[in-house]
Amino acid sequence: MYDYDLSVIGAGWAGFNACIKAKESGLKVCLIEAAQVGGTCLNTGCIPTKALIQSAKIYSLVKKSSSFGIELDNPRISFGKIQERKEKIVAQLGQGMRSRLGGIDFINSKARIISPNYIESDGRKIKTKFILIATGSKPVELIRFKFDSVKVINSDQALFLQEVPQSLLIIGGGFIGCEFAWLFSTLGSRVSIVEKMPQLLPGADKEIAKKIEIVLKKKGIKVNTASDASTLDLNNYAKVLVCVGRAPETSGLGLEEAGVKTEKNLIVVNEYLETSAPNIYAAGDCASPVMLAHYAAYQGRVAAGNVVKKRSHKADNPVIPSCIFTEPEIAGVGMNEDEAKAVGLEVNVHKFDFLGSGMARIIEETEGFIKIISDAASGQILGASIIGPKASELIAIFTVAISAHLKVGRMRRMIFAHPTLSESIHEAF
Repeated sequence: MYDYDLSVIGAGWAGFNACIKAKESGLKVCLIEAAQVGGTCLNTGCIPTKALIQSAKIYSLVKKSSSFGIELDNPRISFGKIQERKEKIVAQLGQGMRSRLGGIDFINSKARIISPNYIESDGRKIKTKFILIATGSKPVELIRFKFDSVKVINSDQALFLQEVPQSLLIIGGGFIGCEFAWLFSTLGSRVSIVEKMPQLLPGADKEIAKKIEIVLKKKGIKVNTASDASTLDLNNYAKVLVCVGRAPETSGLGLEEAGVKTEKNLIVVNEYLETSAPNIYAAGDCASPVMLAHYAAYQGRVAAGNVVKKRSHKADNPVIPSCIFTEPEIAGVGMNEDEAKAVGLEVNVHKFDFLGSGMARIIEETEGFIKIISDAASGQILGASIIGPKASELIAIFTVAISAHLKVGRMRRMIFAHPTLSESIHEAF
């Protein structure tokens, strides 16, 4: 007799969504989490960072209120209240997630897999038909820049600072580094970014990367690409934030003993998210190089579907949007220009600058552009990159278009409301 049909290790977006789907399918489910429900996204990632960024955006807007005909004298930051607001949002969403776990047994403890059907947790052995590993990821630490939680910090620790640092060195110019650079610069820090690659946002469209570099420099942020941070004197900075990526969190799970294969700590899975051990699945950051919360949620649902009915779902959806919440925002989905050309495709490039948008001028956010890539022969939309107002929302239109295999001609025949930011997409075509 099994205690559970499915035992999930990790209560982040992959594990949480897997549990909900499994419960809705009638399975008896157990969720094991050593820390808090919500994982990285809710507690030290997406939600708290965007809450802080929204406060910074409001402050930035207030400072330019006179251009809208509204005079507001001497706006000032209460960083303590900004942090309180962030914590309130996290707590409210956490409570909402926990309420949805009704009918699922929750064990707030570490877990170790003994075999494909047994887990040791909270001092007892759990017998289960299937196991899903969804333990997420953690910030990468550099040998030369060890985290000491005081001077040298990671992105998790940066969220809990009690005051805005006077000066901040950010090592790593990816999306995490750029978001924190914009955030703390807006709140008053003197910020420097060091990126070892030739451009910020490695892997992103080159024009987008160049544009955000220009924007950040306009804010007074020092940007050094193709640079080695080890040559810098850390005494020149109040804080050093290392954000050079994230690594799978798989330590202490007993994976080797359970027969679960890993490569560089990443759990190896097939297209059905099955590991090398029978009855054990893995989803999310611990098993995917694409470390995005929405992709983890998708994988969690796929894995749960395969537990319900073996090999009924493939995790093969390649249309994965990504968003960066700087100002202006950045978003992308599908191929960028270089990626399309690298696989031998002849492409057409469609662009529109937000300077030409009526709504962008109304809200005074004209910085940026939309760039769309289509196949020259068929007209099929291959990808899009946006830097500009509400890019994180606008990218959803391209996610739908690419998923539905829409072509340029079809998009040109569509009617977009005026005046809106979305009509800039039609103008680009």
